[in-house]
Amino acid sequence: MINAQELFAVPTRGEGRFASRSNLLYTAAMDVEAYKRIAAARALDFVKPGMRLGLGTGSTARHFIELLGERVRAGLDIVAVPTSEATRALAAAQNIALTTLDDIPALDLTVDGADEIAPDLTLVKGGGGALLREKVVAAASARMIVIADDSKWVSTLGRFPLPIEIAPFGATAIHLAVEAASAGAGCPGPAVLRRRHDGKPFVTDGGHWLLDAQLQRIADPPKLAARLCTVPGVMEHGLFIGIAQTAILAGADGVRLVERP
Repeated sequence: MINAQELFAVPTRGEGRFASRSNLLYTAAMDVEAYKRIAAARALDFVKPGMRLGLGTGSTARHFIELLGERVRAGLDIVAVPTSEATRALAAAQNIALTTLDDIPALDLTVDGADEIAPDLTLVKGGGGALLREKVVAAASARMIVIADDSKWVSTLGRFPLPIEIAPFGATAIHLAVEAASAGAGCPGPAVLRRRHDGKPFVTDGGHWLLDAQLQRIADPPKLAARLCTVPGVMEHGLFIGIAQTAILAGADGVRLVERP
């Protein structure tokens, strides 16, 4: 079994019997990154020569892309479709051959992270702002594997704000309609426009804006998804239902593979 020590040398910064709180937080953060990388390394076992891959976006997907790049430089022959401009740049820097869904519309495998993972492998995604492209690429794949540290495993979705990609035109009206749709699906809560550090709206690679719906608990994801899809101006939502087949979770107890029921 792969462990954190094999992939990361996590420093011990505290002295004596007890480390300071800041040092403990530092080590905990390093542990999370180690777990992400362990999950990413396990996903490499599913990659075969000649595959057409979808590459996810975000901190966990970054680990997978870096490790995949090592395999490519060692001779692995694959081609990949990135789910964001950030992923495209990272993959190109790793010398990974890239293509598009226009040139290769059917993929063998997508590997991506998630913000929340439910026991039936319904996901909340989009924290990195790439949910529309992530869903398009995943849906075009014969299989999706989601990789994460085990803190992303939840009994019920909703604690992480649900990203919803919207058109900038009529944003206020769309915003109100999204909140009404959420309430109608039994999970009322405010939807907050995501902003950059300078206060301007966050803009996706597709030129859209993002609402982060703070719902706390999504008891019926399909019902909410159906309601959101009826709102004009909603480009996509971050509920991935029936898309991921496998989850790879890494934590203090090791690596766990979960298949969709």
